[in-house]
Amino acid sequence: MQILGKCLVFPTRTTLLYSTYSMSKATTFLKIIDSHTGGEPTRVVVDGCADLGNGTLAEKREILKTQYDWIRTSTLLEPRGFPAMVGAVLTEPHDPSCSAGVIFFNNAGYLNMCIHGTIGLAVSLQHMGFISTGSHKIDTPVGIVTAHLHDDGSVSVDNVPSYRDQADVSVDVLGYGSISGDIAWGGNWFFLIDQQENVPAVTSSNISHLTKFSTAVMQALSNQGISGDDGQPIDHVEVFGPPADDQSDSRNFVLCPGGEYDRSPCGTGTSAKLACLYADEKLTPSETWRQSSILNTIFTGTVSPLTESNKIIPTVTGSAWVNGETTIIIDPNDPFSKGIHF
Repeated sequence: MQILGKCLVFPTRTTLLYSTYSMSKATTFLKIIDSHTGGEPTRVVVDGCADLGNGTLAEKREILKTQYDWIRTSTLLEPRGFPAMVGAVLTEPHDPSCSAGVIFFNNAGYLNMCIHGTIGLAVSLQHMGFISTGSHKIDTPVGIVTAHLHDDGSVSVDNVPSYRDQADVSVDVLGYGSISGDIAWGGNWFFLIDQQENVPAVTSSNISHLTKFSTAVMQALSNQGISGDDGQPIDHVEVFGPPADDQSDSRNFVLCPGGEYDRSPCGTGTSAKLACLYADEKLTPSETWRQSSILNTIFTGTVSPLTESNKIIPTVTGSAWVNGETTIIIDPNDPFSKGIHF
């Protein structure tokens, strides 16, 4: 088993299956591994994708986006996928110290970083016999992260440096009035909202209301020019409420790009929360934060401050389960072979 210039290549068990069908020579096959992390799916393309070159992961992502977006749409859009699914392409790392490189995407486009996806990637690589327990560096478009695969099957991810950019920012939201929140980077840009007047309660029975509210906040941020560093768009909204039980410190609802909510506690969102807690002196390096999702699945998080900086390295721990292996068949005669586009 090895990583080549395209995707991860490993002995296929579907060669005989292919020979039983009469297919066009233009038919393409993508080998994928499915998993979920705290309820949030990750679909990893491990064989069959295009050659993305030898550049950085950010450069490879741009090639994937501009030349081979059909890989994303084929794997995630209907009739094969569904809107909440997150995908990834496994590729060679640019940094030779890394075990693998990964590019994440969803129904709307490409993600900077994804911790639940990195946890899913780690257990998928273990499932295929590519890695074992221990620490493994993973190259991403926003930097190197380290995944620690533990004996109990859980995975801890040392994320990219994270920080709060702005505190207590007010935004006028149509239908809800003035809403305040923090802007923070955790591998993606977040607007973090604690419970306040006109904010829906963070409960599973309120998902439709939370989705409507968070979508309105996202639109208001864009309309009012409220952004992260260097004008980078805030593409995630995270709403917090009290935990459902004593197993966690907080419960969240995270709206992702594309309008779907995260079924997990969101690893980059948890990182952003940890950065805000540390900035407010509400979390020390010796303490653990337990973040539950709208489904009550839990990530735990700790912080390691960076010297002479307001940034931290968050470490987020969760569990994932491989729940499928499949080969996607892209037949040029199929009108929806590359997904249904609305």
